[in-house]
Amino acid sequence: MKESQTNARKLWNNKRYHSLDYELKQIYGQKIYKLSLNGGMSCPNRDGTIDSRGCIFCSKGGSGDFAASSSLSIPEQIKEAKALLIPKLGEGSDCRYIAYFQAYTNTHAPVIYLEKIFMEAINHPDIVALSIATRPDCLGGEVLELLSRLNAIKPVWVELGLQTIHEKSAKFIRRGYPLSVFKEAVSNLHMLGIQIIVHTILGLPGETKADMLMTMDYLARLPIQGIKLQLLHILKDTDLGSLYEAGIIKGTLSMEEYIDIVISCLERLPEHIVIHRITGDGPKDLLLAPLWSTDKKSVLNRIHQQMKMRDTWQGKEYSGQ
Repeated sequence: MKESQTNARKLWNNKRYHSLDYELKQIYGQKIYKLSLNGGMSCPNRDGTIDSRGCIFCSKGGSGDFAASSSLSIPEQIKEAKALLIPKLGEGSDCRYIAYFQAYTNTHAPVIYLEKIFMEAINHPDIVALSIATRPDCLGGEVLELLSRLNAIKPVWVELGLQTIHEKSAKFIRRGYPLSVFKEAVSNLHMLGIQIIVHTILGLPGETKADMLMTMDYLARLPIQGIKLQLLHILKDTDLGSLYEAGIIKGTLSMEEYIDIVISCLERLPEHIVIHRITGDGPKDLLLAPLWSTDKKSVLNRIHQQMKMRDTWQGKEYSGQ
């Protein structure tokens, strides 16, 4: 084993992958919490710009089912989100936070509005970084210029919803843009020094383990700083949910299959890429399948146990090519 890999394993506190929690503690010297905010935006895949149906798996919350109410101002949302953490952290805790604009597409609005809400978040004294979930086809020149100015104030992360590199899957889920658009967005953000986090979904209908690993190999060669490995959730009141209930989509990954795929993905990702998520917890009242995913703690523990049993770690199979 290379010395760098040995050192990395020690630094990652025996989790055997480069977790976001570890990364933030190295930067800020303490645990940092995310506050999910809602800018009140829509999505070009919903408002008719591209489509009106949304992605096939997307709930009405638009991947922001846990975000705050858009009826509140950004300072009010931050205050409310912090208050929700008090039972966990304790009154008067000296905490710092990441402002996470999560719901829908958070650069799909006039730049003057984006500047207002992002400035309100980034200038808050308790906020250490700004994280913006968006689509790669919603990063025009004016938006990029704004993100660059914000990044000069505090770190800005842009979270891009890729899900998969395979065009057949992208068409099935109604992603609405080709891979070339994603690649251009990564290049533009990289040139501005903005951190890039890529959302992927494991277990899309029709994709094999080999297909998913091809997505990891592609991302491993790009100048990205983070990745989310998200289990496919089939939710009620979505088009994917309707296909599942009609028996057209036959099933989802078992826990054992998912754990095996996640570990293989981690093995192929270079050590510097921060793992922001290795599973997910969809809204329990909407979840149709897989029901085993509701026990998130158990899934995480099983992943950690299996990595130790296999004596493997992030980057073990990464060739650097």
